[in-house]
Amino acid sequence: MKPYLHRVHYYETDMMGVVHHANYVHWMEEARIDFMDQLGFPYAAMEEKGVISPVKAVSCEYRRPCTFGDEIRVIVSVSDFNGVVLGIKYQMEKTSDGETVCEARSEHVFLNREGRFVRLKREMPAFCAALEALIQEDKDP
Repeated sequence: MKPYLHRVHYYETDMMGVVHHANYVHWMEEARIDFMDQLGFPYAAMEEKGVISPVKAVSCEYRRPCTFGDEIRVIVSVSDFNGVVLGIKYQMEKTSDGETVCEARSEHVFLNREGRFVRLKREMPAFCAALEALIQEDKDP
């Protein structure tokens, strides 16, 4: 998978001239949507099938500040998937020097529009297989 690239906009910075911490979560969402597109399962197509994927949890470890104009590479990987909860890791780094600026994680569940859990292995078996293949690739040297 290709990393997602984001150029820091001026409006994303605070009075100190650094990126406000809340913007990293926005970048995570942008990168996750791009990741799903690359995987061949666009989020919009999932929604058309009546499946939504709300965030269950999010965590960020901020390492170094970013400033206006920095290009940030967001590397997305699947940390775990049990058929109900999908864990995603995000490694964010400056493209200029490869310096890590943030390491983050999000967890997502899959629901129908009525808020009930979706059995993904039955409803979207190819999606589950693709996620499990990525996890296995990361385990294999």
